[in-house]
Amino acid sequence: MTAQVVAARDDLEPGEAMRLELDAADGSLVEVALARAEDGDYYALADVCSHGQVSLSEGEVEGTTLECWLHGSTFDMKTGRPLSLPAIRPVPVYPVSYDGDNVLVDIDVAASTPTESTN
Repeated sequence: MTAQVVAARDDLEPGEAMRLELDAADGSLVEVALARAEDGDYYALADVCSHGQVSLSEGEVEGTTLECWLHGSTFDMKTGRPLSLPAIRPVPVYPVSYDGDNVLVDIDVAASTPTESTN
């Protein structure tokens, strides 16, 4: 499977996020947080906080960061790296592309997960 159309460019306002459930090529279901940064770009991250095991899509988007609503950890949406405690492990990020007004996410490409933060 290749990139999947998941939204139209105007489905989210800058600073908003939503939860997606996407079918992977292997038949598994992948939960993704699709977020639109304040500059208008879209990012796709695994929708589970690496600290609190809750949905990141319910958190706050500020700039290019996504804050977990439960304990306040923030993640860089470009890299998945945690920027504040209590999270210390990154979350996977998925490639986002555009086709006209459509937003596409490719969950079948190996998710990019940076090494653990040492901060």
